[in-house]
Parts: sequence; structure tokens; C-alpha cells
Amino acid sequence: MPFFVTKKSFPKILFVSSEAAPFVKAGGLGEVMFSLPRALRKLGYDARVMIPRYASIDQEKYKLKTIFENLKVPTDAEEENQPQYLICNVKKFESPPGSHRAPVTAYFLENEEYYEKRANIYGYADDAVRWALLSRGVLEFLRATKDWKPDVIVSSDWQTGFLVSYLNQNYKDDPKLNSIATVFSIHNLHYQGMFDHRFITEMDFDDGHSLMPSLFNPRLLKINAMRRGIKYADIINTVSSNYAKEIMTADYGELLDDLLRERRSRVYGVLNGIDYEKMNPETDPHLVKNYNVKSLEKRISNKAELQEKFNLPVKKDVFVIGIISRLDEQKGFDLLFPIVEPLLKQLGFQLVVLGSGDGRYMSFFQKLGESFPEQVASHLSFDEVLPHLILSGADAVLIPSRFEPAGLVQMEAMRYGAVPIVRKTGGLADTVDDYNPRSNAGTGFVFKEFDSFALTIVITRAFENYRHRLIWQGIQKRTMEKDFSWEKSAQKYLDLFFKAIDLRRKNVSG
Repeated sequence: MPFFVTKKSFPKILFVSSEAAPFVKAGGLGEVMFSLPRALRKLGYDARVMIPRYASIDQEKYKLKTIFENLKVPTDAEEENQPQYLICNVKKFESPPGSHRAPVTAYFLENEEYYEKRANIYGYADDAVRWALLSRGVLEFLRATKDWKPDVIVSSDWQTGFLVSYLNQNYKDDPKLNSIATVFSIHNLHYQGMFDHRFITEMDFDDGHSLMPSLFNPRLLKINAMRRGIKYADIINTVSSNYAKEIMTADYGELLDDLLRERRSRVYGVLNGIDYEKMNPETDPHLVKNYNVKSLEKRISNKAELQEKFNLPVKKDVFVIGIISRLDEQKGFDLLFPIVEPLLKQLGFQLVVLGSGDGRYMSFFQKLGESFPEQVASHLSFDEVLPHLILSGADAVLIPSRFEPAGLVQMEAMRYGAVPIVRKTGGLADTVDDYNPRSNAGTGFVFKEFDSFALTIVITRAFENYRHRLIWQGIQKRTMEKDFSWEKSAQKYLDLFFKAIDLRRKNVSG
């Protein structure tokens, strides 16, 4: 019989991650670790977060308090000159009562060598050690503290796949920990550890059965933490329902599709949300003119501001396509290489690019701007304000990804009335409905095959429909009326947490 909690026994949830906004953030994961726990708190649940205490985290600003000193984290050292334990402290951020905008209560694992001396979140040769220390440190803290114990731990991506492995192997008989359910959340299956999983030798292959090696063993760098998270978690979730299906195929499964199919009964997809308070064209302070679905005509002022900021001719009737993206192979911009110049010449649209990443893409857009100075402009570095200008001023946004687990830009664009032009993959397929002229339905323009010809057709379709103002405004209104709020996603996550608790209780009692 399924386990159902009553209002008196709302499950307590701990998210463990390498990053969490506003304390520290490198990408979309950090934003999720801020918004999802907060949405759960609004629904009445005690959701908390635990991350490393990096040097960049301002302890005074967030009033961090030490709640546990000299936590001994086992290293499983194999040599006499290696320490048997690493000593950590745990600090705590207490969320102010009654503040819905504040982050939830958060814990920070403190270790001088692996966190406090590091300027960045990622990019170190011993990153696997750092995440293994975080994973085991969380479990040791939960064993030692009498303050609070979660019913569910949510491990986020490969960095905390180690935690699921430790819990189900090293701590399987621990009476305080073995009743905690685990949800392993896959944000991007492509990244699985400190190695290229596509070219791993048979000798280095990690099947996930063996115990985790010592923190000082070079073998740790070859442990596939993504595989272990999938193998041992009570529930596995991805960040969109379509991506959950895709990763069970050879094309998208990144060599883990066999394992995922084996565990398919425990694999779910829940679409990420966006922050509707922060991303709101009615109140966004970065816009020249605020607007809503009933006052779309005001977007023209933001379009003019966008064109001025990017030194493009101010023309209210020109079709403006925006790109807001990390510039790498995943995002599919290779498709533009052979087609964008003839498209710019024939259709006369403007292209605004914001992003950074791989040098070949940055060089491509920079040279394109030099060849078409009145049509193409780019800002090839991070900026907090410019995304708001593009979302509120561009007529469309382009996202031609090879694969896209969830995607946030298309949802943010729809919130602002910028029509998405996307490839049918992952979360893009879940969020954007292709425009159908016969039924006058749809929220964007979608192409299926990953090739330049298909992209040419879909950009041309969008351009032609833009020329029919009433049709375009209808598409814009439908995009803005879609609900991608975190509150909606949080309700679906709760279903997964209850399933995980039920499965864990059956496993422990059985």
C-alpha cells in the first residue's frame, strides 16, 4: 500500500548541490537550487539546501553561523601517511521568517583545503575529491547532528551522485541514514565525471558495483558518479519529460541508456520552472517600457532601446532575432555557419547575440557582425541586464540545440512575448508548440531534424508570419499566457518525493 504523508508529517527535503543562488552561482543549476526549494517552502514544506562554503561566499552578508565544528569525514585512506579523516565545519544560513523572496535555510560544508582556498566553483584537477568530500560530509553531518533530519535527499547532477553511492553502500546499515529516501536529479547527462565517458578504457570503466575508493586514490577521478546516482537512487528525475524519454535511447543516452532503460520504472521528467516574480515584463526595472499581454504595443520602445544598445539602426518594422546562450557545441550554432549570410541578405532581419564560450562560435559571430554591421551585433561576455533587453525587445529568440535537457531561455522569452524558434528536443519540445496556420494555434516555430536546411525553413516561416501583424500578436499572446511557474513544477516534484519515500520504506522494511 502506498505511503501517504499527512499535513502533520510533511516530508523534510534536503537539496545537495555544488552551487545555489544567491550564495554562489555558475549556471542554471544554481538558479534551480534557489527557486525550487523556495517554491516548496511556499507550499508549506521544510526544504533546505547544502553546498560547500566557498571563499567567494560572503559570510557577513548572509550572517552564517557555525553550528558544528570538527566534523570528521572519513577518507578511507589506504596508506599510512594519509589522514583517516578530513576535518570540516558546518555553517548555517537561517532564512528570515515570513520572507518569500529570501533563500531557504542553507547549510555550508567548510574545509580550508578543498573549498576556502578555491576562487572558483569548478575547474580543478581534484574536483572529484571535492564533490566526494561534499557528499560524504553531508552524510556525516546528518549522522552527527540532532538539529534536523531530512526524509528525502535530492542529489543534483554527477557532482553529488557520489552521495547516493555512499548512502547505499557505506551507510546501508546505518539506522539514522538508511531510511532517508534519495532522488537523483539529472540536469545534463552529458557530464558524468572527471573524464570523457565516451573514450574510457575497459580497465578504467566504473560499473558502479565496487565501493568508492579513497579520497586520495587516483581511481576516484575515473568514478562515474552519474552512473552511480542512476544505479542507486530511489527515484531518478530529469528536468523535462521529453528528455526523460530521450535519454533512454542510444542517440541521447550518453552510454547510460541501457542502465536507464533497466530502471525505467523509476525515471521521471519534471520540467524546470522560471521565477515569475523576477522575470516579469510588468515590473522588470531594466525595461524602458513595462507591459503585459494586453499592452504588447509598448514592446516597440524596448525594441528601439535594444537596437540602440547594440548600435544597430532603429527600425520598428525590421524582424529582430535574439540569441541568449552559452556558445558551445550543444547549442547547435554550427547549423548557422553555411546559411546565415544568405538569410541575412535575403530576409534583411537583425540578429542580436549575447553569450560566451567556445572560441570558434565567438569568432564566428564577431566576424559576422563585421560583415553585416547594420544587421548583426554581439556582446560576447556575461551581462545581467542585456538578457532583459533582448527578451523584451526582440521579436523572436533562436535556440537550435543539438540536445536541451530543459532550457530556460525559451520559457523566459515566452514570458516576455519573444516568440521562440527552437529545435524539437528535450525541454524545448515540451514547452514550445509549433505554429499551425490552419488552426491558428501554437506558441513558436519548431524544426525537427538537426540540419541547416531545416533551420533555414523554420527561420523563413517565422519571418513570413511576422509580416502578418495580427497573426504574430496572436502567437505572442499565447506564449505569454503559458504557465511555467516554479509552483506548478514543485507540485510535481512532491509526487516524486512521496514515491521515493514509499520505495525507501518498502526497501528498509523488506
